[in-house]
Amino acid sequence: MGIVVETKEAEKAWNAFRFGVAAQNGGHQVKAFLLGEGVECEDIRHEKFNVLEQMTLLSEAGGEILACGTCLKLHQKEGTDLCPLSTMQDLLKLVEECDRVLVF
Repeated sequence: MGIVVETKEAEKAWNAFRFGVAAQNGGHQVKAFLLGEGVECEDIRHEKFNVLEQMTLLSEAGGEILACGTCLKLHQKEGTDLCPLSTMQDLLKLVEECDRVLVF
């Protein structure tokens, strides 16, 4: 299952990764791809919606999170251990390999 996250809105990003955790724990292989302002998800701080916690839970459960390198550069960020730098070719591969792709 592929999840494309294009938002840095706390509640939407939190729900995207919360769904990813549920899917991964439900027996699906999950790959998330951060695109556009979604590359800022690791930096979201909100009192109700702990996005980083959900991202970490997804990774710890065996899911994978990739971040668009061009978008990282545009947002003056770099890839991290949790969200390594990736390319449009990686997103294309995700779409081709996954039987379902959701966009948040």
